[in-house]
Amino acid sequence: MEVYLGLGSNLGDRESNLNEALERLDNALETNRTKVSDFIETKAWGFDGADFMNAVVRYDLDIKEDEVQERGLELLDVCKAIEREMGRTGEPEYDADGGRIYKDRPVDIDILLMGDCTVSHPRLTVPHPLMWEREFVMIPLSQIRMKTNK
Repeated sequence: MEVYLGLGSNLGDRESNLNEALERLDNALETNRTKVSDFIETKAWGFDGADFMNAVVRYDLDIKEDEVQERGLELLDVCKAIEREMGRTGEPEYDADGGRIYKDRPVDIDILLMGDCTVSHPRLTVPHPLMWEREFVMIPLSQIRMKTNK
């Protein structure tokens, strides 16, 4: 199954952070990525922070449709562990109206798509519910879905 992840970094050496996250993902998933977009620089989204470096990566994983939620949650745990290992701290915070409070971070890894499947779980929604609002996701995602392996 094609799995697409969005990566972002706005602290430290952003490009190195993304490359390190990609290496850690390859190791944790025990496979090599099949495609990766160009790295693009974008303004912070949802808060006044430093500029981000963003990318989208594709993995072809052995996931059957009846395993999508379970394996998606496992993948989410892998992504969150890598974020913590690379210095991301704290849990997501929300304002009084329930809106997410965004902050600077060395790396952020989001599950965007898992084939044509959907997941609706308190910890995970696939497709990522905000991806269509975010050019920093849609530009590299469009690029990666059209280009040859990199």
